[in-house]
Order: sequence, then C-alpha cells, then structure tokens
Amino acid sequence: MRIEFHGAAGEVTGSMHLLHAGGRRILLDCGMLQGSREAEARNADPFPFEPSSLDALVVSHAHIDHIGRIPLLVRRGFRGPIHAQAATAELMPVMLMDSASLAEADAERANRRRRDGEPEVQPLYGREDVQAAMAQVRPLAYDQRQPILAGVDIAFRDAGHILGSSIVEIWADDRKLVFSGDLGQKGTPILRDPSPVRDADLVLMESTYGDRNHRDRPATVRELGDILEQAWADRGNVLIPAFAVGRSQELLYWFARHWDEWNLSRWRVFLDSPMAGKVVQIYGRHHELFDMEAQEVWRGSPNPFRLPNLHITESTAESMAINQITNGAIIIAGSGMANGGRIQHHLAHNLDRQRTHVVFVGYQAEGTLGRRLVDGARWVRIHGRDHRVNARCHTIGGLSAHADQAGLLAWYGGFEPSPPVVLVHGEDRAREALAGEIGERFGVTAELARPGMQLDV
Repeated sequence: MRIEFHGAAGEVTGSMHLLHAGGRRILLDCGMLQGSREAEARNADPFPFEPSSLDALVVSHAHIDHIGRIPLLVRRGFRGPIHAQAATAELMPVMLMDSASLAEADAERANRRRRDGEPEVQPLYGREDVQAAMAQVRPLAYDQRQPILAGVDIAFRDAGHILGSSIVEIWADDRKLVFSGDLGQKGTPILRDPSPVRDADLVLMESTYGDRNHRDRPATVRELGDILEQAWADRGNVLIPAFAVGRSQELLYWFARHWDEWNLSRWRVFLDSPMAGKVVQIYGRHHELFDMEAQEVWRGSPNPFRLPNLHITESTAESMAINQITNGAIIIAGSGMANGGRIQHHLAHNLDRQRTHVVFVGYQAEGTLGRRLVDGARWVRIHGRDHRVNARCHTIGGLSAHADQAGLLAWYGGFEPSPPVVLVHGEDRAREALAGEIGERFGVTAELARPGMQLDV
C-alpha cells in the first residue's frame, strides 16, 4: 500500500490523494483549489496521473474543495465508481451543478470584458459534465465495511463536519489506512460528534486549525446575538458569507433556538442560494443523522428550516431584489470565503455603509476576498470595481465546521497505539504547530504532506 499526495498538501483546498492498494489505484477526493486567482487557475492543469488509469474514487464529503474537480476528472477519462456516503451522494449533484453554473457565469463575464484577439474563456466544466459524473456515484451507508474492489475494503464513519461527512477506513494488503476527511467540532449542533477510530497503520489527518483553539460555543453564540442586537440598533443589514451546506444550517438552528431571546421576528432572514431549497430538503430526508438535541429541535417550533420570516431565494431576480433592502435584513449567502457566488453582489451593495455588519463564521483561505476583509482591508475589488470597506467585519471562530487543535489531538489520541500520521489540509503554520503537539504528547513525528510526496503504508 502506497499513498501519493496531489492536493491539500501545504494548503487547505484541493484535497486529492492517490492510493495504490491491492494492485489498484484509488483516488481519495478530487477537490477544487480555492483562493487567489492564480490558485484557482491551477484547477484546469492536467492531473498528475492519467484519469483513465484510476479504478475508483472515494469521496469524504460534499464540500467543493473535496469534490469540485470530479466532473473534470470524468471528462478527462475516469470511468470507475465514485463511492460516497448516502447523504453525500445526494448533496454532490446539487453542489456540483451550482459550481458548474458559477463557472459558466464567470466565463461569460470574462468574455464580455476580453479584448480583440484574446482567446475565449471556457468554463472548467459544464452541467452536462456533472450529469455524466453523477451516473458513476455509488452511495454507501455509515459503519459498514464492504469491498469496493477485489482485495480492497472501505468503511465510512461519521466525521461530524457536515451532513454525510466521512472518516474513511481502507483495508488492503494486510494494511489499514485511515483518512480523516474534515473533522467537525465535538458538540456541533445538528451533527453527531466525530467517530473515534481505534487502529491504523497510517493516518492522513486534516490540520486546518492545528495552531489554535476555538472560542467555546456558548460564548460564541452570545457573541452572535450581540452582533445582531448591535446591527438592529445601527439600522443596518447583516451579511453572513456561508457555504450552502454546513454553516447555513447551523445558523438557522441557532436562530430557532434563540428566536424569542434575540427578537428575531423583527428581522427578514434570507437564505440566498440557488441550491438552498434542495439542500434543506436533503437535510430533511436525513434527520436520522442528526444528534439527539437537533432531532428534538427539528420536531419543535419554530423548525429551523421553516422559520416564519425565512425567505429562501433561489432565482436571480429574487436575489437582486434583496439589494433594495437597506436595513433589517440578515442575508446568508455563498460562497463561504466570499470568493464567488451571490455574497459578492451583496457585499458590493453594502460594504460602503458603516451600519452594515459582515459576519464570518468559517475558515477564510489565503487569497480570498473573505481573508482580505478579515485582515482589515479598506478597499476591495469585486467584479472589476473597487469598493471602500466602511462595514464592520466580525470573525466568529467558534462556529467553524472544523475541529480545533484540541479536537484534532483528542481524535488522534483515540488510536491505540499511536500510528504514524501525515498532516494534510492545512497551511504550514497550522501543520507545524499541530506536529509539535503530536510529537510532545504522543512521541510520534508527524509528516507534513507535500505535492508529489509518496509514502508506504
């Protein structure tokens, strides 16, 4: 068994690792690079392997930085099965169709601005490529070890990151590899805690927040309530960049829990996404995956996904109409890093107002518009135009979908004995800090994955 690292190896996006096992070639994730324009341009580069040579693809969860290049992989020759947890399998076409639509819209916008003689910009892939790829998806349940190829077994365990997110266990050649995928925080609303795994010959572990701990959740939720109260007093809007799967649902959960305390009936709440309605339906079909508290809230009133003042705006016209509202609106829109999607239009209309509050609830990768705003930029460029930032920007780290350093160490500490570990899905500062803690606590020298690096399991 041998593993090669081809993505999220020194950065947070673009997850992609190639496993040689049982005489077969199995790709773990096929994610999109997100961040700077230069980083995103690399998505169109040739894959560092021949797609037609792959025997299978195993997907950890449905976020675009883990699945975003699957249609491209299929278009370039991959014909094998795509294995994903059942809820992930339902979310994938929704996420990828949205990604294709954004790519087509970006290409159309770029072509309107191109000069004579410049080549026409092509989208990375189109909606027909998504449809072709989804025909190869094979849904699997949690907690069932089963063969996917001769001599290769896998099992999905709940990672507690988003609905359907999985820790992947792989057995082949009398060896066992465990890929953490993205691990959620313990006690995250709606989702169950990450499943412990007891044994492995090698662990690939994410390290997004390997250098820090989140603020505790009760204090985080109080901070969110305080921001909403201040925004109402300021007579402004609240903009929350959030991915359509994960933080959006958690925010609605907290709104339902604190409906009276935060006087939320006075607000208009917009979940502004062309796929929001479909995602809500998928959550509804899989509430057996919720934790016990969330199942009680689901049965209670108000239901998080049916708040009386919640407007799910799917059409472009509905989204554009929101920009006529100058106060009293809470607008949740993607992308979560503000590097694309409808949130950019809302930022363009609201950033110059001092009474606007922008709330970041997830990780902001290097090079994204979200990172520039979090870092205090006074001017930002959106769709070719410069905008002054007068709005107040808040970062609420405690609502992150990722485990913090303490959570990562606790999950790794569940292995007996402590196996070799390779840190992926993290910037170097975070990975180095986590590696130091692992060495001190467990006596294990953690490897830091690099593009093209190979390791025997």
